[in-house]
Amino acid sequence: MGWLWAIIVGLVLGLLAKAIIPGKQHVPLWLTVILGMIGAVAGNAIARAAGVDATAGIDWWRHVFQLAMAIILVGLGDRAWTAAGGSRRRA
Repeated sequence: MGWLWAIIVGLVLGLLAKAIIPGKQHVPLWLTVILGMIGAVAGNAIARAAGVDATAGIDWWRHVFQLAMAIILVGLGDRAWTAAGGSRRRA
């Protein structure tokens, strides 16, 4: 069940990151989900280091860190995907 939640969170964070980043991103959905999952893990690590990973109620700061990392990773992933020629149409 943990993997299912990781995929769902990765999908939500990745799609939010794509919506926040200006312009069109060429990164495919599967890579968006993976980058969102990595952003969630990295955001959790940053929240833990900042001491805000376990608070009473909803952990808003943890979610902010997760989203910020997802935005950074999706932005970098899009640049890498485009540079590698991933946005070209294949015949």
